[in-house]
Amino acid sequence: MSKRVEVDITIPNQTKYLGMIGRIGESMAYSLKSYNGNRRELAYHLNLVLTEALANVINHANNCDPDKEIKISISASDKDLIIKVFDQGEGFDIEALAKLKASTGDEGGRGIQIIYKLMDQVRYFRQDNENILEMTKYPQ
Repeated sequence: MSKRVEVDITIPNQTKYLGMIGRIGESMAYSLKSYNGNRRELAYHLNLVLTEALANVINHANNCDPDKEIKISISASDKDLIIKVFDQGEGFDIEALAKLKASTGDEGGRGIQIIYKLMDQVRYFRQDNENILEMTKYPQ
């Protein structure tokens, strides 16, 4: 049975922490012992999805309020790597947003599409007065 490694992080609602959290995601990519794919590519993808997810929380759910916080949970085992990003915003229809085609002039809307493309499973749900974006990657 594989042991699960979990990292729980709470950061201020500020973009200056995006790089740090992205690098933690990169490090977790190397903890998937049974992952047979390109680890460097996986590390880049995890950095990207974390950065996109956190930027969405900062700008949309938390309305750029520097007094708010963001909770992140990253857990890995030989069976999967799960990233959860928690927010207290109003929530949104992730399925509808994922299906939208972003036009060339659009400033936003691509983050969710990138997350869906790079992760194996994506869920967004409400639990205990907070929204949870759960992104899962399975070993190849």
